[in-house]
Parts: sequence; C-alpha cells; structure tokens
Amino acid sequence: MAVPSVPTHMKAWVYHDFGNTADVLKLDSNFPVPQINQHQVLVKVVAASLNPIDYKRIHGILKASNYSPPSVPGYDVAGVVVKVGSEVKKFKVGDEVYGDINHKALDKPKNVGTLAEYTATEEKVLALKPKNLSFLEAASLPLAMETAYEGLERVGFSAGKSILVLGGAGGVGAYVIQLAKHVFGASRVVATASTSKQEFLSCLGADQPIDYTKENFEDLPEKFDVVYDAVGQPDKAVKAIKEGGNIVSIAAPVAEFPDAFFLLTSDAAMLEKLKPYLENGKVKPIIDPKSPFPFSDTLDAFAYLETSRATGKVMVYPIP
Repeated sequence: MAVPSVPTHMKAWVYHDFGNTADVLKLDSNFPVPQINQHQVLVKVVAASLNPIDYKRIHGILKASNYSPPSVPGYDVAGVVVKVGSEVKKFKVGDEVYGDINHKALDKPKNVGTLAEYTATEEKVLALKPKNLSFLEAASLPLAMETAYEGLERVGFSAGKSILVLGGAGGVGAYVIQLAKHVFGASRVVATASTSKQEFLSCLGADQPIDYTKENFEDLPEKFDVVYDAVGQPDKAVKAIKEGGNIVSIAAPVAEFPDAFFLLTSDAAMLEKLKPYLENGKVKPIIDPKSPFPFSDTLDAFAYLETSRATGKVMVYPIP
C-alpha cells in the first residue's frame, strides 16, 4: 500500500483562551499536524464525537488540573492510521481504528484532540474498528461505552444483580443500560429520563423506565444492588441502594461511598473485550437524531450538547 502523504498543516477547531465555547472556539485552517513519538500513531480523523468534558475544558472549569491552550478539543475518534511510530506493534498504515485518545481523562490530556483532520495518540488506547460499524458509529462509542463498562466493573456488577441508572438516556447512561442487561446479565434494570425518552429507555433494555419529572426514584419501595449515577444526585442515589449495595458515579463525589466517583482510564482492552457484543448487535451505538453535524458546524454541535437534551451521542462528521 502506498503511504499517504501527510501535510504539515491541517484544519482544526482551536481555542487560545478559556471561555464560552461560541466565543473562544475558532476554525483554524493552518494548524500544525501533530508529530508522533515511537509509541504513537497518527490518525486521519473521519468522525469524532463530543463529550461534556470537552466543553468543561474549554470553559476552564478543569484548568487547575490541566494545561494551557491553545488546544483542540475532542476525545473520541474513528479514522485511518496514516503513520506509525517505530515501536508500534498493533497497527499498520491503512488500519481503520477507533478509541478515546486520552488514557487518563485529566492527566496530561492531548492538546491536539480529535476535532481536527489529524490526531496522534498511543496505540494502547486504540482498537481496530469493528467491520460492521461505520466510522460515524464507531466514533460514538469509546469514552461513553468505556466509562459505562469501567463503572460496572468497579462495583463488581454481575449476573443476577439489579441496577438503577440515573440519566439513562444520556451518552454514558445509554451504554450502562445495554451493558448491564446484555453483557453483565442484570436481573433487573430500572432507569430514569424525561417524559419524551421513556420509550427509548425500554428500547435500550430497561425493564422499568422512570419519568423523573413525575416520580421520585428515591421514594420507590424497590431498592437496588447498584445505583449508577450519571447525573450528579448522590444524596438521592444513596436512598435507592439495598443494604450491602453499592453506588458508582461519574458526576459527583458520594460522601458515604468515597470510592464511588471516578474518571475513565481509556484502554483498548475494554474495546476489544466488547467487540463481540458490538458485532452481534447486543450493544448498539446510540447517536442523537440531530447528528451528525458537519465539521463546519462544530459550534452548533457544542451548543446542542450544552443544552443537556441530547439522546445518545452528538457527532461531528465528516471531517473535514
């Protein structure tokens, strides 16, 4: 295979200062293509998905544990390998890959993310794209699906256990429902969402959808082995746990459960473990109906994500 020529500069969405996304995120048509080290690959980005951590970083909420702009946002990617470092063993030029490019969500995250024509990352966070998935579908998966899976593993979730998912229609919650039901073998899955998303929860595999605008989950007589809090309601969440049960949270610390709160460690092993379930359709990509947004409309994609009304993932495709 002929090695594709890689330009020195590219189109990328860049912010040079922290602030409101619409004010500080700008399209740069002449941004340097990142260089790779011996353990990295350079990926020609085809599709990317947006996550709340992207706009939180832009807003500067996380700057105390972070880095200094200029920076390109974006964690999730699907694309084609165009260059490999000398120590890379897993991939070759031409491989179709996907993953979350940041091994630790807040520990030295990449300054050149995935909302660009090219991004560079370590081979350990990337996996070969399942052949039955499009680039768009694959890019919707990594951060949200890996977060859902890691949370369930952290609390030792297993077959026969019950779970309550707070925020079941969101990016992570939608995968918690699917994984709990179809991968871990939950005995019962209950999930919360707004009125318009009740049928969606059932389609994902929830045995009982709860409309949080009409019913307080913490007042249910039923209690659960695990509560997965994806919305940040720890005080209410603890009221729904069985004696001896557990809670996991991606949204807020939980005073009574100091180990409950976590941030994802991105690892291709998780993607590879879940590949059979993606290939047989037991776990499906969940893409918001308004997606994808074209690369040129990335600001509109962020504006929509920041409403917190998305059902599944907000996508940017094609790139550029």
